[in-house]
Amino acid sequence: MANRILITGGNGYVGRYLTRLLCQDAMVYVADSLRCGGWRFDAAECRRLRLVRLDLRDAEQVRALMRRVEPEIVVHLAALHYIPECEGDPSLAVATNVLGTVNLLAHCKPHSRFVFASSGAVYKPDDQPHREAEAALAPNDVYGRTKLHAEEFVSDFATRLDLQAVIVRLFNVVGPGETNPHLLPELVAQLKAGCHIVRLGNMTPKRDYIHVVDAAKGFAAVAVGNGVDYGQTMIVNVGTSQVCSVAQIVEKIRAVSGIDFEIHQDDSRLRKFDRPFLAADIHRMSQYFGWRPERSIDDAIRDLWSNPDLAAV
Repeated sequence: MANRILITGGNGYVGRYLTRLLCQDAMVYVADSLRCGGWRFDAAECRRLRLVRLDLRDAEQVRALMRRVEPEIVVHLAALHYIPECEGDPSLAVATNVLGTVNLLAHCKPHSRFVFASSGAVYKPDDQPHREAEAALAPNDVYGRTKLHAEEFVSDFATRLDLQAVIVRLFNVVGPGETNPHLLPELVAQLKAGCHIVRLGNMTPKRDYIHVVDAAKGFAAVAVGNGVDYGQTMIVNVGTSQVCSVAQIVEKIRAVSGIDFEIHQDDSRLRKFDRPFLAADIHRMSQYFGWRPERSIDDAIRDLWSNPDLAAV
């Protein structure tokens, strides 16, 4: 394994689990803006890590950090990815997700590895699991467009700097530790607060939900695995290939919580561009990195209910 690994967004949702996996065998630098609160590692973990507060939009801050650390592997997880926030402030989404990525890439050491957390949101809506080399690309929201634009820069800099680049298109992550009010953590938070009327948006969309621990293990496999050529960019999906509708998720939460609650549709939560189906084909991750998910959506919901560990956002 590399001696120095930089994880941006390493204090966040997937990032904390990934940091714990990689810091056993390498020096891990965690860069985070802390926009979701303070550091979320305990005292023992902090002693094994190098924690850096960083705004990726600030090119000088990024340049100074990259020059000091000279990471052999960069895992870039940091992003603005809560869809309503991206839609409400597209300039901030572009500055964070595109400019922040370019700032990192511009200061990567030649012949290092760059792992970029993209999203299934870059794909054109379809009713089948998306295959990386075949599925059409046509994001239908601001977040997806920023991720697709950033992917293009990753490929460009991989060629320029002879990087080993891997773009990981991540699907819907579920489990303890969420930092944004997405469907499941918002539902759990309302129930834990004693609500018996839960307000949700569209109940029909089907999504591919992956346990946060499996997602972190997928990034770890990509970060330290073989099979990536210098100067090339590989694209892989990280999901489960299984889908659940919002209505099915609600019933799973009802069963786990034991709470009899009502669902009221909240028009303010309805998204103008809410695709009906989104799922990953994950054969490439299995083929090249030997990774497959080990946990089900039911496991994820049980873990989230028993220990939400939600950030104070």
